[in-house]
Amino acid sequence: MPAQGKHRRPKSTSLGRGLAAVTTGGAVLALPVIGATSAFAAPAPAAAPQAVAPAAVVAQANSAAKAAPAKHSVAAGETLSKIAREHSVSGGWKKLYEGNRKIVGSNPDLIHPGIKLVIGATSAAASSDDKASKASPSAARGASADRADRSERIDAAPVAKAAPAAEKEAVTYTNDLDGWIKESLAVMAEQGIPGTYEGIHRNIMRESSGNPAAINNWDSNAVKGTPSKGLLQVIDPTFQAYHVPGTSTDSYDPVANITAACNYAADRYGSIDNVFGAY
Repeated sequence: MPAQGKHRRPKSTSLGRGLAAVTTGGAVLALPVIGATSAFAAPAPAAAPQAVAPAAVVAQANSAAKAAPAKHSVAAGETLSKIAREHSVSGGWKKLYEGNRKIVGSNPDLIHPGIKLVIGATSAAASSDDKASKASPSAARGASADRADRSERIDAAPVAKAAPAAEKEAVTYTNDLDGWIKESLAVMAEQGIPGTYEGIHRNIMRESSGNPAAINNWDSNAVKGTPSKGLLQVIDPTFQAYHVPGTSTDSYDPVANITAACNYAADRYGSIDNVFGAY
C-alpha cells in the first residue's frame, strides 16, 4: 500500500480575510478582518510648531518702541510753538520746552538752528529732582540751587554790564581874568550862547581893561542914571534882560557880567566875536 501521505493544512497567506458573522435581528453583517500581521502606514509627522515669542517679550518690545522719543533738528526760523504743532506735542510748546530745557537754555524764545530737540521727552530736570527728592531732600535742594545759580549765570552772560557813569569832576577856575572868561565860556556852552575866548578877551580889554569894578559915569547912559558897569560895561536894564540863570544877579560879578553881555551880543550881533567897538 502506498504510504499514506500526511495532510498538511494549507499555509495561510500573510493577508487573510475572514468573515465575522454578527447577527442582529437575523441580519448578517460581513466585515473584513485584517490580519495581525498586516502592515499599517505610519502617520505623517506633525509639522514643527512655529516659535512664538512670549507675550511678555512682545509687550516689552512694543513698550520700548513707544518709549523711544523722536528727535527734531531745529531749522532757521522755527519756534517751539511751531515744532510742537508739527509733532502734535501734548501740552504744546511748554511741554516741549520742559523736556529740552538743558538744550534750549533759559530763554524759550531763543532756539538756535542745528540743535536737536527730543520730542515727547520728560523734563530731565524734573526727573532728576524727583529722584533727588526721594533719595535725599537736602540733595534735591542742592540740585535746584545749583540749577538756579547756573541759570543766573547763563542769563547774565550775554548782557554786558554797563560801566557806571564817571562822575563829573568839579572844575576849579582861577579867580582872575583868565578864570572868569573860561568859567563864562563853560556856562555859555551849556546855554548854547556863541563866543570864543579871544572875542571875549578883546572886548573886555577895550571896555574895562580887565577891571571887574569899572564903571562909566560920564557917557549918555550915566546921564540917564544907568551907567555901564563891569568887565564888559553892561547897563543894568541890559544885564537884567539878558541875565543867564545860574549866574549871580550882581552885574559887577565877573562871570555874570561876561555871560549876560555875550548873551546880548549874540542876540544883536550874532556873537561877541562880531563886536569890535562900542555896543
